[in-house]
Amino acid sequence: MTPPTGPSADRRGFLSLLGLGAVAVASGGTLAGCGDKATRGGGTQNLDKLSALIPEQKPFPGMPQPDIKGTRPVPDGYTKYPAQLVDAIADKPGTGGPAIRAMVPVWGPAPPSGRSNSYLTAINAELGATIDFSAQDGQAYADKLGAILGARDVPDLLCVPNWEVEKLARFSDAVGALFEDLTPYLQGSAVQAYPMLATFPAGAWRESCWNGRLMAVPNPTDGPFPWALFHRKDLLDKAGLTAPKSVDDLFAIGKEVTNPGKGVWAYSDIFAMVQMFHKAPGTEEGWRLKADGTPEFKYETAEYRQAAEVMARLYKAGYVHPDIVASKGADAKQLLQSGKILFHQDGPGMWQPMQAEQQKITPGFNIQPVPLFSATGGDPLAWGDDEPISYLFIKKGLGKARVEELLRIINWCSAPFGTKEFDLREFGVEGRHHTRDAAGPVKTELGFKEIQNQYFFISGRSPVLPPYPQTPQFVPQVLAYSNETVKYLEKDPWDGIKFEMPAKFKAANVPTQDKITDIVRGRRPLSDLDAVVKEWRAAGGDEARQMLGTALADAGK
Repeated sequence: MTPPTGPSADRRGFLSLLGLGAVAVASGGTLAGCGDKATRGGGTQNLDKLSALIPEQKPFPGMPQPDIKGTRPVPDGYTKYPAQLVDAIADKPGTGGPAIRAMVPVWGPAPPSGRSNSYLTAINAELGATIDFSAQDGQAYADKLGAILGARDVPDLLCVPNWEVEKLARFSDAVGALFEDLTPYLQGSAVQAYPMLATFPAGAWRESCWNGRLMAVPNPTDGPFPWALFHRKDLLDKAGLTAPKSVDDLFAIGKEVTNPGKGVWAYSDIFAMVQMFHKAPGTEEGWRLKADGTPEFKYETAEYRQAAEVMARLYKAGYVHPDIVASKGADAKQLLQSGKILFHQDGPGMWQPMQAEQQKITPGFNIQPVPLFSATGGDPLAWGDDEPISYLFIKKGLGKARVEELLRIINWCSAPFGTKEFDLREFGVEGRHHTRDAAGPVKTELGFKEIQNQYFFISGRSPVLPPYPQTPQFVPQVLAYSNETVKYLEKDPWDGIKFEMPAKFKAANVPTQDKITDIVRGRRPLSDLDAVVKEWRAAGGDEARQMLGTALADAGK
């Protein structure tokens, strides 16, 4: 999936990246693996045993009441901005000392840095400190992380997105060797010194433990679903068609709308959604338990084989855009925006930024998610989890006073919706980075250029869905979809257990996925799937299975 660029690369645009589940391998230096249970190069940690480490949760009293309640882990939503914003933090958190080095990811053109960026200047003035951001290409962020961890040369603040953790070899040991143990600063009632951090859900903190200690500040997710199947509802309405409710409908609509002579095809690569429609497992990247309690991976299931056969048929029928068939790098978002395809699988965060941007270009533009359905009868199955978006680590050895200063700054950056601090972090300076009317703030061109989630990535925040004046129906629509879909969220047998998968298993994932891509796109016969799965088992799949089974037994689950 291609991360958002240009004006759509704001906070919600970033969340379209939540579906990046493919696992790759970074160099990771020479750090050795560790955990509660080391298993052939991997590790497990029973988070249920770490409840004493978790900060006490205390809601922020200035938080406005939501307009629409979310069914957890779906966040609450707001359809309007509060008339008055709360000044949540009176004192400047910084001490005016040396600049604070921070590394964060960015997608699209890198924003201006230092004093040439008036957004950074404005927030640094409020902080009473200078944050010196190293904004790294989000597409290659795992490579950069692997390099600095291997060299043991980390900045004062390091953001590690959740989806990158599995790409980093021996990450648990890197955490122990390079980053500050935050347990003494945040455990239990100690977190009350940082009241914005105390608003975070306990589950996000639990995931921030490594090696039996609280090691990072989480950025809690504001949506549990990695994927949705979006469609151009305006174009389907024009054709007299409705969203598919079955696999047969996928083929019928594909036949109806695909017209190569006009340069129109039905689909991008929608294989993850087709897997979900068939109820292939998605937990822990694709694991579940068989009836006898043995772990099995999705590649080994009948549901996955059915999904692969359906996706291969869609490719063979010619309903997938040829640029997608030929290249991983095709811009499926652009194809959807231009009407060259009518359906595209992406993270839910794609929805609002694309709608806001394209409705100014194409009158009547309307993208909506296809309601989840089951291809095999019964209730649908939704993949998803409530793991944090990212983790923020503090460099080890800076000293107590500096760590406390950094935590105060992270606390400021974590102020929730309804506060002046949140407003400045998200939208910058009024009249420069955004305009404001009764409906709320709208970013200017300068705002889109200078604001690239820099402070978002050195924070966590109590997750909500804020209003979007350009798309006033978005929050009601996304919460209607999410509150319905969450009913079918897949149960995780390993809930409460954190894994660092064996290096051999990690190394096999991308090559295996590439082989399966060749199969579903018709470059190899479907009959090759058995051989590919056999190779995957020998290349680390069986090793991971043993680790997952042992972890359940040790946890008494």
